[in-house]
Amino acid sequence: MKSNKFKNGIILPLKENYTFTNFGAVSIWVSDYIKFSKNKTDIVFCKKKQINQKYLTNNVQSIKIKKKLFTNQNYIKNINDFLKEKKIESVEIHNRPEYASYLIKNNPNLKINLIFHNDPNKIRYSQSNSDKEYLLYYCNQIIFVSNWVKKQFFKNLNFNHKNNVKVIYNFISPLKKFPKKKKTIIFAGKLNQSKGYHIFCKVIKKILDKYIDWSAIVVGDESREKYNIKHDRLKIYSWIEHNKLLKFYEKSSISVVNPTWDEPFGRTAMESASRGCAVITSVSGGLSETFKNNIILNKNNSQNLYNKLSFLISNKNFLKKYQLLNFHNVIHYPSKSINELNKLRNKDLIINKINKKFFKVLHVGNFGLKVNHRLFNISIAHKISNGLIRNGHDVINFDYRNSNFKLFQSYDVDQKITEIVNNYQPDLVLFGHNNVLKRNTLLNLKEKFNCKTAIWYEDHVIKGDPNYKNNISLLEKNNDLIDEYFITTSPDIIKTKINNKKINFLPIPVDPNIENENFYEINKTKDLFFALSHGVNYGKLKKNTNDERSIFINELLRISDNKFNFHFLGLFNEEPKWNYEFNKEISISKTALNLSRGGPSKYCSSNRIATLMGNGILPFIDEKIKYQDFFNNDEIEIYKNPKDLITKLDNIKSNNKMLIKRSKNAKKSYFNYFANTIVAESIIFKLFNTSKKHKYVWIK
Repeated sequence: MKSNKFKNGIILPLKENYTFTNFGAVSIWVSDYIKFSKNKTDIVFCKKKQINQKYLTNNVQSIKIKKKLFTNQNYIKNINDFLKEKKIESVEIHNRPEYASYLIKNNPNLKINLIFHNDPNKIRYSQSNSDKEYLLYYCNQIIFVSNWVKKQFFKNLNFNHKNNVKVIYNFISPLKKFPKKKKTIIFAGKLNQSKGYHIFCKVIKKILDKYIDWSAIVVGDESREKYNIKHDRLKIYSWIEHNKLLKFYEKSSISVVNPTWDEPFGRTAMESASRGCAVITSVSGGLSETFKNNIILNKNNSQNLYNKLSFLISNKNFLKKYQLLNFHNVIHYPSKSINELNKLRNKDLIINKINKKFFKVLHVGNFGLKVNHRLFNISIAHKISNGLIRNGHDVINFDYRNSNFKLFQSYDVDQKITEIVNNYQPDLVLFGHNNVLKRNTLLNLKEKFNCKTAIWYEDHVIKGDPNYKNNISLLEKNNDLIDEYFITTSPDIIKTKINNKKINFLPIPVDPNIENENFYEINKTKDLFFALSHGVNYGKLKKNTNDERSIFINELLRISDNKFNFHFLGLFNEEPKWNYEFNKEISISKTALNLSRGGPSKYCSSNRIATLMGNGILPFIDEKIKYQDFFNNDEIEIYKNPKDLITKLDNIKSNNKMLIKRSKNAKKSYFNYFANTIVAESIIFKLFNTSKKHKYVWIK
């Protein structure tokens, strides 16, 4: 076997019998897919067959389990070893989320598609909300064999859809010609109470005794339950080959499928209906999704079943009507389901084959149109878009605050974005510092267009910031429909109901076209610069407004003893300045203070840190911000308190040679670590698992 022959592994449950005897619904699903798709890159993993048995398809890798204890763990471990050895890129796991959980932890680069054939709430590793959220986050796709199974999965979750879930039904290849029928009633499946066999047994003898020209067939077995039922015109078969079972359906006139439990799908109902049987079903689980013309037992008991059978037998016209309706109206046919499954199964393989590196991005943010680009030099939105474009991606910028339409009426924004998405068909809708869309709009984008969604956010989302509650509530809105978050705060200090695995740190990026100055080359007249603004979006300070930053500055002034030439904007009646004017002000300062509203917190920084370091200004940064995780003492100046800052400023202000060297280092290192191309690449990498050219120093 060549190492590159197989690209996709199909993992069956350990107890699934993938042979022509005792096969189950999962085995039929897999074998039919292989038969109809003619995919040559699939390999099936299952337990070792018994002597004289034959597998349903070729390309089978049997897994021998030596140990009696922890057999499931040994089974999936052995499979994983094989996957790694043969460099298989993706797997399809049937009905065993515990296998998915194991592979997620032990083979993180593997693409995992998980298919549920049964109620997830009754399967280990998918019963709790945390289990389900874990699977939704880490699995490439989760597939359900019916809408009923999907609803059961989302039953206790506070959302009902994710863009990586899909319903793909079992399927059956229809006959071309209506078969010749006999007066036969058929029951097929496990012969136990959950399948309603005990009810069938009570009824069938009475029916056969009353209608002497009718016979019955039972196909199945059950070692745990035995029903001793005999009749001259009743034949009971054990497990038979699937094709032979379909032949029995072709000859039979009526099929009984009356489970007492919630049937996840009901394959026997679909198959017998497709072969022209009139099918009597109970009201159970996904049975109503198998075909359109069910003869329903509203009460699943022996009297109702007897009445339905008697009615059909006694009314030939009705019997023929239901037979023909079922035969001519098959709704789950191979091409539809196979195409759907192929799209999902090969999604990542196709991307790899065509070497897809570039994506279409709709970037919804504040691009400054409303305020005439007054904040352009500190705009993260522009820098991220530029980084994406430089990396080869196609980007449309949409300014949701544009005054050309009603700003704060979400209907207008929703309508415009929907129209753009419809025309543009982006791979990613990136919301920059906002979460403006209504839930229905966002849900439509995910379901109809299958695009990724992400939010980047630059304000602090920890307690202490004056807008904390508003910030966190904005992010948590519709969080089940957002794939990833990128926040300028360290994820490990954020407390939120958002799945923490979706929260990523976003460094403040620099752009070579925006941070394009070398201010260390300019003669300095000031020692320390700081700018404060309580009203960024208004362009001037709000009167009688104060915060902890003002207190800090006043303390600096108190202990400085007039030794320094400070340069403060936004304080002491000095109004803030913006863009070009702002850069002129910082250019004449030897150093600058990076002080953020809300107090120092891990990785939290004003977006002006990029303006300072990116243009060659040595910054003073509080040690609690932990920027020493990224930069050394030759690139930034760390202080513990106002007194410590004054001491260090005094040491450096007169050493011009060292100051220039460290300012150069600050610019060089910031671009090496946080250039917008690197930050943009990290966003795409996280969302699409693409290859990366750079090391992200903020990810340990």
